[in-house]
Amino acid sequence: MRVVVLAPNWLGDVVMALPAIAAVRRWFGDAHLAVAARAPVAPLLSMAAGIDEVVVLAGRGDWRDAAGRRADAQHLASSRFDLALLLPNSFHAAWLARLAGVPERWGYRADLRAMLLTRGVPKPRGPITQAAYYLALVQSLGGPDAPLAASLQISDAQRDAASALLRANGWTAGPLVAFAPGAAFGPAKRWPPDRVAQVARRLAADLGVTPVLVGAQGDLDSIAEVLRRYRALAGAGADAIDLGGRTDLLTLAGVFTLCDAVLSNDSGAMHVAAAVGVPVTAIFGPTDERATSPLPHPSGPLATIVAGQARCRPCLLRMCPIDHRCMTSIEPARVAQVVAASMGGDCGAADRATKVPPPQQREREL
Repeated sequence: MRVVVLAPNWLGDVVMALPAIAAVRRWFGDAHLAVAARAPVAPLLSMAAGIDEVVVLAGRGDWRDAAGRRADAQHLASSRFDLALLLPNSFHAAWLARLAGVPERWGYRADLRAMLLTRGVPKPRGPITQAAYYLALVQSLGGPDAPLAASLQISDAQRDAASALLRANGWTAGPLVAFAPGAAFGPAKRWPPDRVAQVARRLAADLGVTPVLVGAQGDLDSIAEVLRRYRALAGAGADAIDLGGRTDLLTLAGVFTLCDAVLSNDSGAMHVAAAVGVPVTAIFGPTDERATSPLPHPSGPLATIVAGQARCRPCLLRMCPIDHRCMTSIEPARVAQVVAASMGGDCGAADRATKVPPPQQREREL
């Protein structure tokens, strides 16, 4: 039997879908299991266990890209899959599987697509984490349970490439902390650059940390502003490594494994870092940590969530219409302490940060 899982389109969502994919692997133990994903996120799936094939969908995944949709349908059709499990809720995902001639198309009844599904189940009711939402689809269709955890397997080649990149940019020795100050969803999810810079400065001064700035092309402005403010605080010659726009997904994952900690907004980078087992401090403002907190690594530390104080959060808006109080309420000194504690050190104050419990029991740090 040949089974294909259509993956979500966003990087963080793909990581949160890993428990569901693991459950499908257990369910169809002898089947050929493929996962189809958009080109920007497909490389991540090469690091996930239990997947026999990654099908790269070159189209954009929207109705305006008719040529891309036809090409993706032909690509899927050529593999002659018997069953497609649709993790995205979109009508487009179901229509793509139908165009590809996949005889069995299973998914949530959503987005007016019930007529395109051969088996549809209702969406879960009530609050649920995104990872649990994907896993619930598998279970509602009769599949097994799986732990709500995520693990990405990093090869020696990835680590070597990451180490070479860091050394080419001035790293010789000493602790590294990665900073991911961007967020693809919108500027409301980004902790202000001056505050990120203050944390980097405190960690460098107190623990000898070298900050490593990471992000995609869309994050370059945020990275440049953090570096400018960091050097204004620490001195123009202060050590810092700018990898903005210079890492693909495989190299980024390798860089994270060489870091002692990661500080990130709620973003795809946050999920990848947690899935490789590095200590993560995650900043949440307009988004809901009860839904999208990073999954625990099977053998790594739990992420520490630092959430802002604001009655209007979580608003889930891309742009803050008022004063961004959910983010500005988060103090750099507190975040520096949390990151230092995740490294087993202390930064500024003597109090230690505590690791938060699993996502369904987490409480806000602030």
